[in-house]
Amino acid sequence: MLSTTDLRGTDLSVTELRAALPRAEYDVEAALHAVTPIVADVAERGAEALLELAERFDGVRPQRLRVPAEVMQRALELLDPDVRRALEVSIERARLVHADQVRTDVTTQVSPGGTVTERWVPVDRVGLYVPGGLAVYPSSVVMNVVPAQIAGVSSLAVASPPQRDNAGELAGYPHPTILAACALLGVDEVYATGGAQAVAAFAHGFDDTTAEPVDGRVPRCEPVSLVTGPGNVYVAAAKRLLKGLIGIDSEAGPTEIAVLADAGADPEHVAADLVSQAEHDPLAASVLVTDSTELAAAVEEAVTRRALATKHSERVRTALTGPQSGVVLVDDLDAGLAVVNAYGAEHLEIITADSPAVAARVRNAGAVFVGTYSPVSLGDYAAGSNHVLPTGGCACHSSGLSVQSFLRGIHVIHYDEQALTEVGQHVVTLAEAEDLPAHGEAVTARTGQTVAR
Repeated sequence: MLSTTDLRGTDLSVTELRAALPRAEYDVEAALHAVTPIVADVAERGAEALLELAERFDGVRPQRLRVPAEVMQRALELLDPDVRRALEVSIERARLVHADQVRTDVTTQVSPGGTVTERWVPVDRVGLYVPGGLAVYPSSVVMNVVPAQIAGVSSLAVASPPQRDNAGELAGYPHPTILAACALLGVDEVYATGGAQAVAAFAHGFDDTTAEPVDGRVPRCEPVSLVTGPGNVYVAAAKRLLKGLIGIDSEAGPTEIAVLADAGADPEHVAADLVSQAEHDPLAASVLVTDSTELAAAVEEAVTRRALATKHSERVRTALTGPQSGVVLVDDLDAGLAVVNAYGAEHLEIITADSPAVAARVRNAGAVFVGTYSPVSLGDYAAGSNHVLPTGGCACHSSGLSVQSFLRGIHVIHYDEQALTEVGQHVVTLAEAEDLPAHGEAVTARTGQTVAR
């Protein structure tokens, strides 16, 4: 089921490695053609466009775009108690980890009377996207909302596609488990809109004509400063199109797992993890990197067996047989590390002898899962880490979602007269060197220093 790439006996450059490794075909640029008119339509027609697009893409026209408070509460009341407790544990652990990411302002005394302070300021308003296609992702609500709240974002809204299978009082709204997760987190601004149109709605804002007027005025979904959260290729394309008008976390592509394992790894564990990632999407990538042909053969047998037996067998088999998945054979663990660092996986598992030492040598990964008892699914739900991570090799330059994602560093410069006078001639000299004399004059106008020409 898994294809094999044999890199034994080769000495490839990083560029050659990246070209040789399995990777999903994911054309965001092509999706822009479909997304551009959708974004323009939402910008021009607002709520009416969102309603029509929901009917077109989601098969249901919401009665209201903003989910009423009583619907959110009802979804929480209907939530299975075991699911509620699991979500509460996920929230508790995510808050514990993300609380340690809070930045503190730092003031540096550069000279007597001269200081530079770096202030950390949260963005004013964020739009958090939660997908709702092949699976339901209340865990993504947790992963987006918790760091935003801890960062101190004062205004946040969630968008998720309306579900045509919802009935009764939940008809036309996002999945009830997603609504319940929002309620548990205290999020009261949730919109029944998905896909590229949700990103457009966040970027441009819209008058919510589906809501009851407040003091005679139509409620408004105000534009956001930042949009975060994973989605399909059309969500990624909308983020690319609107980047600049809004900030984005990343253009998330299909999910991926790489497992670096040696002969001591349990093939059933490895196979279970490869299948678990393939369960997400037909484009999901599952890659094993190993120096053991015996392990590779055993994993292939176990993967085939598990793929046939699992609930979403067709989806899993499509993902595992696609060009994005496979086994990569290497000479040794050093070569394996070179491969996984070139690949830059969203999720990287290390199942080797002395896994912590091997993991310490990883430079490029969204998240690293160390040892037999740290499967990726733990990080998806309850490790306390964040599961919104860079994909498609972007881990070589980008990080996963964190409190930092919602903060901006602002330098505050405060010099008194003596401090400016002390350094003023250097400013003037550099201004002259750059042929920007007025820059120097902005200093000499204050200090009375002579400009040497």
